[in-house]
Amino acid sequence: MNAYKFAQQVDIVHQRASELNTQAYSSSEAPSPLLQESLEELNTALEELHVAEEELRQQNEELLIARQALEIERKRYQELFDFAPDAYLVTDIEGKIIEANLTAANLFKISPKFLRGKLLINFIPENQRRAFRCKLSQLHNLEQIQDWEIQMQTRERLCFDAAISIATIRDELGNPKEWRWLVRDISLRKHIEQQIRAMQLQNLQLQEAAKLKSHFLAMMSHELRTPMNVILGFSQLLLRPQYNHFSPQARSMVERIINSAKHLLALIEDILDFSKLEAGRLELKLEEFNLAELVTTVTEELHCLAEQKNLTLHIHVQLQDPIVINDINRVRQILINLLSNGIKFTEVGSVTVEVQELTKDIITLSVRDTGIGIAEADLQHIFQEFRQVDQFLTRKHNGTGLGLSIVDKLVRLMNGAITVKSQLGEGSTFCVQLPRVVAN
Repeated sequence: MNAYKFAQQVDIVHQRASELNTQAYSSSEAPSPLLQESLEELNTALEELHVAEEELRQQNEELLIARQALEIERKRYQELFDFAPDAYLVTDIEGKIIEANLTAANLFKISPKFLRGKLLINFIPENQRRAFRCKLSQLHNLEQIQDWEIQMQTRERLCFDAAISIATIRDELGNPKEWRWLVRDISLRKHIEQQIRAMQLQNLQLQEAAKLKSHFLAMMSHELRTPMNVILGFSQLLLRPQYNHFSPQARSMVERIINSAKHLLALIEDILDFSKLEAGRLELKLEEFNLAELVTTVTEELHCLAEQKNLTLHIHVQLQDPIVINDINRVRQILINLLSNGIKFTEVGSVTVEVQELTKDIITLSVRDTGIGIAEADLQHIFQEFRQVDQFLTRKHNGTGLGLSIVDKLVRLMNGAITVKSQLGEGSTFCVQLPRVVAN
């Protein structure tokens, strides 16, 4: 009986009690003590009924509030269930779908009302259903399964990769009653993983190819250097006084052979150095030397190249302490590369070498020219191997494109850094920062 009907019944009883009281006290004779006592008990009972009615009404109001709150929570849960980003399903222990959210319906390409009542195994490809049944039988003894990867299919039998998590719901006796399934489509993740594996395989293949290239370059450089030294040695021997019986024209030809052999030998040495640096097999031979004297000597050695193009060479050395610890031959190689490049790519003007102390422990070597300059788009590639600004076969300036790459690798090996600033038609400035003392 609800509170409204209970209140009606109480009102009816109260009305009849009032009538009895009126009849009992309206006659000329006073009511008997027994009747008075009965009427008093009836009034007391009615008062208690009123109190009970008030309590019942209050409980009904509280119950109504609780029911409204419960309905709000139910709707909230239903919304979370229906619009969750992953597919959620509830099945019985036979795998029949009892409940499913909208994401599950969208995942399997089927209406939610038609999804309920179907066996979940219908959405497993036939070639994997035996494995699915086996896993289903194991669920009776398991509380949950996390991220079980399996292939599933839509109603149109379009397959996709899925990761399934399952939780077991048990009854009061501990027996499995139903299972709750979380199904996530991982096809995109699988595709990305496959791409990553393919890229890793390709990277390994590229690394192996790079090793083979370095090995080939080193082997060919060694093989070519020996006969080239022989050609150079015997050609120089022919020009000695005791063997020099050539006409001026023949002597010029021998000198051309010597110059070409020297050029080829320099190219071979570059390739050999590059292969050693790339393979990490080049070691610095550290010693103490005077950097100011080395810079002066190297600049004077290249002075003749500058004179051939009517260029001016400038040297500015500002070192309070010129003594450094490094590999003198490799520092010489860096200077020669930068200076010869400056001279090669400058037609008018000058090339300047500056040496100064950036800090007590850091030395900077700068080579600035007034040459053709480098376009901004090419600056990021300037230190790549076999890369030259002019890539055409008809380029004006010869070279393998290894010089700056070797310089960059040598500077890094010395724990230093190299930067370049340049503008087309205004020249370039290469700045090398090196520690005063290079550690082993």
